[in-house]
Amino acid sequence: MWNKMHVWLGMAIMMMGASLAQAADTLPGDPAAGEAKAGLCGGCHGFDGNSEDATFPRLAGQYAEYIAKQIRDFQRGLRTNNETMAGMAAMVESEQDARDIGSYFQKQKMAKAPLTAADKKLVEKGEKIFYQGNPKANVYACVNCHGERGRGKAPNVAVFPVIGGQHRDYLLKQLNNFRAGERSNDPAGMMSDIAKSLSEDEMQAVVAYLSSLL
Repeated sequence: MWNKMHVWLGMAIMMMGASLAQAADTLPGDPAAGEAKAGLCGGCHGFDGNSEDATFPRLAGQYAEYIAKQIRDFQRGLRTNNETMAGMAAMVESEQDARDIGSYFQKQKMAKAPLTAADKKLVEKGEKIFYQGNPKANVYACVNCHGERGRGKAPNVAVFPVIGGQHRDYLLKQLNNFRAGERSNDPAGMMSDIAKSLSEDEMQAVVAYLSSLL
């Protein structure tokens, strides 16, 4: 049990190092150029990155490199859990375009109200899981990779995205996709393992907590 958690911790540290090395080796995106390039994204994600449909993720405040990576993964068939996004990603012509789009959305401010009301008891249970995990079920505490209040570690450690304030419905779908093997572009299968170890009630609690962090 604890051995697996130690492996996850080791992988998290290695992924952070790899992300730092990659960030040092890439050109930064241009948010001004990205605003025009992100026009097609606005129909689903909101033109300021705050989608009005909880099934589409908020991109406002998300790490630019994480957004660029998801675009690349859809293009390369490494992420296959959304046919619409695969089609949209195919329209992004270059790596620089992906970085520009990511940089634009990273500069935007996340809205301050959730689209769905949070259950207080679920939020409290989810906060405990987020910070403490569930060692008995091999659930690694989310905070170790996603940072305090789910705000991530740092923009140059974008392998682990910002999830605090994200829509409940979107987060729940991603967890279910990881659990079912319908999404597999997570670092070293970490999210897939964790999603499989979470109970349905724990999933509901964690996403309720995260969606309340606005």
